Amino acid sequence: MSKAELTISSKTYSAWSLRGWLLCHLAGLNVQEKPVDNDESNRAELLLLSPSVLVPRLSHEGASVWDTLAIAEYLNECFPEARMLPADKIARAHCRSISGEIHSGFTNLRSALPMNLKAKHERFPVFSGAKPDIERIEAIWQECLATYGGPYLFGERPTIADAMYAPVTTRFVTYGVEISPDCLAYCQTIAAWEPMRQWKAGALAEPEEMEELDAEF
Repeated sequence: MSKAELTISSKTYSAWSLRGWLLCHLAGLNVQEKPVDNDESNRAELLLLSPSVLVPRLSHEGASVWDTLAIAEYLNECFPEARMLPADKIARAHCRSISGEIHSGFTNLRSALPMNLKAKHERFPVFSGAKPDIERIEAIWQECLATYGGPYLFGERPTIADAMYAPVTTRFVTYGVEISPDCLAYCQTIAAWEPMRQWKAGALAEPEEMEELDAEF
């Protein structure tokens, strides 16, 4: 395995860090985690790591990649045998499209239901502005599951799209969002995915006093 380092933030709150970590596992790349607190005392270090002051950041064989979709495409180029994208051209286009949609959209959902792997709410009042985002995500999942047969979005193997939507599944569970049975089953599939189980175990081991990282939602 090639040596690599992944700069991440809180495992409890950082959806983007989770995405980057899952992408590395999809690729079969063994990464050394480098946790960085996203506060003012560490801002200078983050600036040295990434001009956008964002995590995750992948360092691998001289490359420095700090955007999740860029990380996904880089890893897909480096490790084509990992089949991070569907084999079929039409399905690949679909996978890239919905991955781009979650990467750049759903801002109301992000603010209304921030990722928190330590919390659990039975009945959480969902901001009305977030409901169209929830409905759109359900529609994406339902279309993919119906088209490709599940249990993952593009069939029997997880893809880049599953890594991108994994934090959303945790939000729906954390806040008790009412979703369709097939979408709930998808959330359970992601929760049982071994890399997700490992990440959540790491989140539960984090100090309780850790502050929420708003920039990572």
